[in-house]
Amino acid sequence: MFSKKILVFALALSAVAVAAPKSASKPDGKSWWAHVQVLADDNMEGRDTGSEGHRKAAAYVAEQFKKSGLKPAGTDGYFQPVQFNSRKIDEKNSSLTLVRNGVDEPLTLGEDANFSMRIDPAPEVAAELVFVGYGLKVPEMNYDDFAGLDLKGKVAVLFAGAPPSMPGPLASHYQSADQRWKALQEAGAIGTIGISNPKNMDIPWSRSTLARLKPAMSLADPALDETAGQKVSVTFNPAHADKLFNGTGHTLDEIVALHTAGKPLPKLALPVSVKAKVAVDHSKVESQNIVGLWPGTDPKLKNEYVVLSAHVDHLGIGEPIAGTTDRIYNGAMDNASGVAMMMDVAAKLKEANVKPKRSIVFIAVTGEEKGLLGSKYFANHPTVKKNEIVADLNTDMFLPIVPLKRLTVYGLDESDLGDDIRAVGKEMNMDVQTDPEPQRNSFIRSDQYSFIRTGVPALAMKDGFVKGTPEEETFHKWLAERYHAPSDDLQQPVDLEAAGAFEEVMLRLVTKVADRPSRPQWKPDSFFKRYAK
Repeated sequence: MFSKKILVFALALSAVAVAAPKSASKPDGKSWWAHVQVLADDNMEGRDTGSEGHRKAAAYVAEQFKKSGLKPAGTDGYFQPVQFNSRKIDEKNSSLTLVRNGVDEPLTLGEDANFSMRIDPAPEVAAELVFVGYGLKVPEMNYDDFAGLDLKGKVAVLFAGAPPSMPGPLASHYQSADQRWKALQEAGAIGTIGISNPKNMDIPWSRSTLARLKPAMSLADPALDETAGQKVSVTFNPAHADKLFNGTGHTLDEIVALHTAGKPLPKLALPVSVKAKVAVDHSKVESQNIVGLWPGTDPKLKNEYVVLSAHVDHLGIGEPIAGTTDRIYNGAMDNASGVAMMMDVAAKLKEANVKPKRSIVFIAVTGEEKGLLGSKYFANHPTVKKNEIVADLNTDMFLPIVPLKRLTVYGLDESDLGDDIRAVGKEMNMDVQTDPEPQRNSFIRSDQYSFIRTGVPALAMKDGFVKGTPEEETFHKWLAERYHAPSDDLQQPVDLEAAGAFEEVMLRLVTKVADRPSRPQWKPDSFFKRYAK
């Protein structure tokens, strides 16, 4: 059985991995870093979803949950197996071509554009192109990029993002894969070509394109397929995007300038069509969510659950960055850091013999890097009663690289969980702020969003900065140099005191939410209140 296989991994780890950290009376970051050293070690091979390295990491997390006294809360001990459909492009037998005035203009895959394997593409597509601005339809603001456009049977070219004036949560929601495709499909489109704003790219094209040959995944559960019917999905290199606009009188620089100024983007049929041929290698993959339970003690509230979540997967083994030979994407901060924090919090509950009123579910999810897939599966197929999950507190890449003076909290003003984290911040003499960069769509880019969409109020937190400060420069430098790169490894500098302080925040927050007399509630004016149970 799978559980026996995991046990073998766990025993093997005990001989090669860093010893499990011991609890201290107050988090000091040392035990956190010891966990990170295990999860981001080269022998974990980057913890790619469904890989041997991920199974080793899952075994380690389960063993730490057991040592901390968490009860097994998966479907197979601590594990909840998740089934995936995996797709890998056969690039040598694939092609992408623009057709202008009957003349083929072949594009170079990897340099001009890439096929996305997050959808199940059609083998061949030939269609006209229409530029649809942001490609959004937002009924709450009477905003419709598709009004007046003929998209039937055509491929929509869109500029990633949203109007700067659009409220962040609203913009984030309608940019999610399912909402955007739903609107495009209703308008008649059969596929998309997306162009990122070069000013907002976390990862330069030269790095992001290296991942195109790695497998992408979707959940095998057809009920959770959000892009059914999409025939082609392409990401276009912004540096070459004017190939799409030739002959229109428009350029990408103009579109970026209009966006920056908050002015409407043009929408128009493009004088070019596209031919796509996509060869795909298909396979089936199983990976694991790891779930542990700290039982509540109140006769009634113990049957309600506060979820503490973080994703354990990363990018695995890939292509080295130019000028280097390292092929292991260790993911020390993304997100061994969050899982290490979670394991430390569990250890502190045991050490202090904390007896919360509500039960606390600890879940290290898989498949976040594949599109929040592990958390989506758990949120829709939880191993506890679905309607009794009252909150999710998520941590993804909290980045203890500067002293912790303030917290950035995503979802701060959406539910009364914001009152709880503000209270914790006050206790610890720490500033609490909402997202300073809403255009990056962070609120929908990690696992809290899977819970939000099933009606569960949620927060996500990380070390914060004030715009225009040296701390902001430090964070942006980290993103430019280490995010989704092999250099997110154990050789980078970290602030252990900041990590310990963040763990103290999370420990206080999860116990506060578990002990509050009433369930967390969405704020009356929150957009996400529509999902409430």
